[in-house]
Amino acid sequence: MPEQGVTVGQLLIVEYQTIKDEQKARIGFRDNLLYVTLAVVAAVIAAAAQAKQASMLLALPPVCVVLGWTYLVNDDKISAIGAYVRADLGPRLAALAEPGGGFQAFGWETGHSGDPRRKSRKAIQLVVDLTAFCAVPIAALVVFWVGGEGGELLVVLSVVEALAVVGLGVQVVVYARAARTGV
Repeated sequence: MPEQGVTVGQLLIVEYQTIKDEQKARIGFRDNLLYVTLAVVAAVIAAAAQAKQASMLLALPPVCVVLGWTYLVNDDKISAIGAYVRADLGPRLAALAEPGGGFQAFGWETGHSGDPRRKSRKAIQLVVDLTAFCAVPIAALVVFWVGGEGGELLVVLSVVEALAVVGLGVQVVVYARAARTGV
């Protein structure tokens, strides 16, 4: 009875399926973070308005920073998986399928990036990300500052929160630029 082993091609296909499952799960999680952020923002604003306490808005910046950073990290991992499939896994599998070259495995992984509307979608997504995770908490801080309520400790806390939100905004732009330039 001949011994049956696993081929390199089979291992590469299993690896592809596994990382695509991870990518799919991360996409779902990442996309839901925007909805969670909207729900939290609405809840905090409603509670602050009902209680007539602008200081309650100070809950928004840390929540938006944590959710925004989690969104950003997942988005980066999603892109890294795609880059790995395009640059490493696909070519190795293609070389096994057609040693002389010419065959391209996983054409979708590279084909969709040539879409002429991709740049505009990326730009719009950057605006959405900056609005959801940075502009909204900065607006909440401005409302708090204009309201003039709260003691010195809350003002110091709000400044620290503002710095954290600005830091997140910088990272959102840096990650978007890196994705755009392929870095």
